[in-house]
Amino acid sequence: MILIYRIYFKNTNKLCSHFIIMSFACFCRCFIAVFFLMEICYFCKSINSNVMFENKKISSIEPLFEDFSKQRFNIENRRYIGNKAKLTDWIISIILKETKNVKIFADLFAGTASVSYAASRYFKDIIVNDTLFANNTIYKAFFKQEKWNKYLIQTILDKYNNLDLSSLEDNYFSIYFGDKFFDKINSRLIGFIRDDIEKRKPELNEKEYSILLTCLIYSIDKIANTVGHFDAYIKKSIQYKKLNLRLINPIEGPNFSIFREDANILAEKINADLVYIDPPYNSRQYNRFYHLYETLVKWDRPKLYGTALKPIAENSSIYCTVKAKHAFQLLIEDIKAKYIVVSYNNTYFSKSNSSENKIKLETIEEILNNKGKTKIFELSHKFFNTGKTEFVNHKELLFLTETDE
Repeated sequence: MILIYRIYFKNTNKLCSHFIIMSFACFCRCFIAVFFLMEICYFCKSINSNVMFENKKISSIEPLFEDFSKQRFNIENRRYIGNKAKLTDWIISIILKETKNVKIFADLFAGTASVSYAASRYFKDIIVNDTLFANNTIYKAFFKQEKWNKYLIQTILDKYNNLDLSSLEDNYFSIYFGDKFFDKINSRLIGFIRDDIEKRKPELNEKEYSILLTCLIYSIDKIANTVGHFDAYIKKSIQYKKLNLRLINPIEGPNFSIFREDANILAEKINADLVYIDPPYNSRQYNRFYHLYETLVKWDRPKLYGTALKPIAENSSIYCTVKAKHAFQLLIEDIKAKYIVVSYNNTYFSKSNSSENKIKLETIEEILNNKGKTKIFELSHKFFNTGKTEFVNHKELLFLTETDE
C-alpha cells in the first residue's frame, strides 16, 4: 500500500512539473508574438499617416527596426550663451547638501533647461520657464508628458534626410539666410522642411510637432555659419556640410509645468519649495542672439532688418537694461519659496560695455540677505564666450538663501 502511494505521488509530481513548464513556455511564446504584432502595427500606422512631399524625389528609408537611441540629441547638446550644462553637477550637489524637503523646483530663466533637467532626477515637480518661443518649444519636446509615435517621427526625419536636394526651390528661409548663416543648398532644405512640418501639424499632437521643430533646431546648430548665436554670421565662403536630422531624447520623469512668461509675473503666481534664478546680467538680449530660431519656430515670416537680418525686437528682457536692479529686487520680494538659489558670474568688471553686468555682486548679496540667511559658493569656470572680451579670474558664483517662508 505504501509502495503504491509513493509511486502515485512521485508520478503526479512529475506530471505537475511538466505541466507548469509547458504552460510557462506557451505563455512566453504568446507574449513574444503579441509584442512583435504590436510593433508591426505601430510601424504601419506611421507609414499610413505620412503626408505627400509634393512630388519631391525621396530615396529609400532606413531599416525598419533601427536603434533610435543612437546619435540622439540630449537637451544640453546645443550652443547657447550662458549654458550651465558644465555646471549642473556643481549646482545640484550644493542644493542637495544645503536644502531639505524640496519637492517643487522652479527654474524661472531656464534657457537650455540643463539645470531643470538635472533637477528632475531628484525632485518630484519641476516648473520650467523662459520667454523665448524656441526654448518653450524645446521644453515641450523634451519634457511634456504626452505619448508620441517615435516610428512616425523617425520616418519623417529619414525622408527629410533622403530628399533630392537638386529639386528644392528657393523659399523664405533661403532668400534671407542663404549664403549668410547657412549655405544656399542647406538653407533651401531648412525652409522646405519647416514648411512641411507646418503642413503636417494637423496630424501631430503637440509633443510630436515640438519634437520635429526641436530636431530641426538642434541639427542646424551643428552646421550654422556662426560662433554659437545669430547676432552675426561669419563673413567667409561657406563650405557645404550635409544636414543630417537626428532624433532627440525626450525625458520621462517627474511632473513638468512649462511656462513662457515674464519671470517677475510668474513668481507672483507659483508656489515652490526652491526657486532657481539665472537671469541675463548684461545688455546682450537673447531674443536678438537667437532671432533665427524664434522666426523658425513661429514661422510668421517677418520683415527683416540690418546685416544680421533681424525682425523687430520682442520679448526683450528688463534684466539687460539699467532697470535690472529694481526688477531683481521685486522678483526676490515676490518669490514664495523656502529656498532661493541664484547663479551669477563676475563679468561686472568686463572691459566690454555689452558684457558688463547690470547688477553688482554686492547688490545681489544685499537683496538676498534682506530675504533670509544667504550662503555664497564659488567655482573657477571658463564659460562659453563668443566675443573677443577676455575675462581674468572668471568665477561662477552661487547664492543660496533660506527664507522665512
